[in-house]
Amino acid sequence: MNGLIELFTKLGPARIAAMGAVTLALVGFFALVAMRVSQPAMGVLYSDLAPEDSSAIVRELETRAVRFELRDDGRSIAAPKSDIPRLRMDLAGKGMPAGGSVGYEIFDKGDSFSATSFVQGVNALRALEGELARTIRSLSRVQSARVHLVLPERRLFERDREPPRASIALKVAGDLDAGQVRAIRHLVASAVDGLKPDRISIVDERGRLLADGAQGDSAAIALDEKQVAYERRLRAQVEELVASVVGQGRARIQVAAELDANRVQQTSETFDPESRVVRSTQSRNENQATTEAGGQVTVGNELPAAQNGAQAQGGPRDASAKTEEVINYEISKTTRTEVVEGGRVKRLSVAVLVDGVYAKGNGGETVYQPRPQQELDRIAALVRSSMGFDAKRGDQVEVVNLRFAEAPVAVEGAPEGGLLASLAPTRDDIMRAIELVVLAGLTLIVVLVVVRPMVRTILAPLAARADRLAAGGAAPDQLGGPSPTLALPESETGKMMEIARVNGAVQAKSIEKIGDIVRENPTATATIVRQWIHEGA
Repeated sequence: MNGLIELFTKLGPARIAAMGAVTLALVGFFALVAMRVSQPAMGVLYSDLAPEDSSAIVRELETRAVRFELRDDGRSIAAPKSDIPRLRMDLAGKGMPAGGSVGYEIFDKGDSFSATSFVQGVNALRALEGELARTIRSLSRVQSARVHLVLPERRLFERDREPPRASIALKVAGDLDAGQVRAIRHLVASAVDGLKPDRISIVDERGRLLADGAQGDSAAIALDEKQVAYERRLRAQVEELVASVVGQGRARIQVAAELDANRVQQTSETFDPESRVVRSTQSRNENQATTEAGGQVTVGNELPAAQNGAQAQGGPRDASAKTEEVINYEISKTTRTEVVEGGRVKRLSVAVLVDGVYAKGNGGETVYQPRPQQELDRIAALVRSSMGFDAKRGDQVEVVNLRFAEAPVAVEGAPEGGLLASLAPTRDDIMRAIELVVLAGLTLIVVLVVVRPMVRTILAPLAARADRLAAGGAAPDQLGGPSPTLALPESETGKMMEIARVNGAVQAKSIEKIGDIVRENPTATATIVRQWIHEGA
């Protein structure tokens, strides 16, 4: 304890405070590094959350004592990657997140007895909009959705009623094709009484009009959008086919489609004279007989008895018969009405640009070789088959082989992607690796800049003293000096003080020995002193 107290006294308050501050800083730094390295990797649990959904999820995670992080002003929540699947299943079982919309559960929270009819109507409208938004968000490409319904109120003695309307705002990942847009319109129209699909307007997050509610269903998508969609689909189809032959990224394809915007309606009637069917038959038979009576014309002769007597007498007679038959036939007739909508393909032009073949030369350099014409012809035949080539329509296909300005990343025969492709690291793995490398670099810098000089400062004086003692052949106890447990910092002042202390100890030891000799031999000492005086004189 005496040596420790003496050491603290020699160091002084300033040096002790500096050493304590550096020690605390090092302990804090290494504790931070250890905590950062040992903490689990965080992944995104949910993103683009509404404030109410974020609040509900945070309360649930705090109840479970699960570590989490809030990002993007609370709109994203991160949790340990190993716990994300289990947390999502548990939260989904509790109806979280609700997607920021209110469904029919709004009626479970309020008091239906104290609510007015107006409040009940507003809640019913909100619930219907929320349920439709949740259903639309269940689609794969839809990230978020908002639905606004306009349902006119029914009034008494009203003849003309305004039909319902709807507006939908979508946030999509990518682009929705015409079929998906129509599916959303029909989905909403089927859920609302009296709503027709052509009264629904749809826009995306970039303000593009996907469906116009002021026009009919046939005019929902303009002709240019149909043309762009058709060209994009055909280009992707041809590019996938060509890339399987020449390699990914080694082909450039452009498609130009000319569509017919006219809407054609044709009506035709066809008669078949060979196909006859009896429609009606009319038959008529007519018989006529005339008899001439002899003598005068009297009343008696006109009586029936007189006529019968005349006939019996064999007077002259005249008889005729007539038969008439009318048959009506029905000739078969075919009436055909054909409506051809606008958007028919009038002409297609496809241009395919393919790169050549790259190989390694004798010196290791990359050598370009053009593709043979036979291979280009086979590629052109594949393109014609995939695009539905029609020579009568005037379609054109051109396949040209030219060298690209950008050389391929990997030459044929070399492994593509290297170690990263085999490991297939994700973005989070790369960021984690960068974070560990940065922490390791900081730790190395602290060790080299702070810890190493402190260790050298502590050990250097002890090594120097050991060298001096070894050269003088004496131990610290023999020189009369104390045996310090720690050395002073390595500096010029410390070295000078150490040297002066050693010299003083040697001189004090010498003086002590001389005093002992003087006390033991006073007469000889007096003689030697007198001799020194006479020599000096």
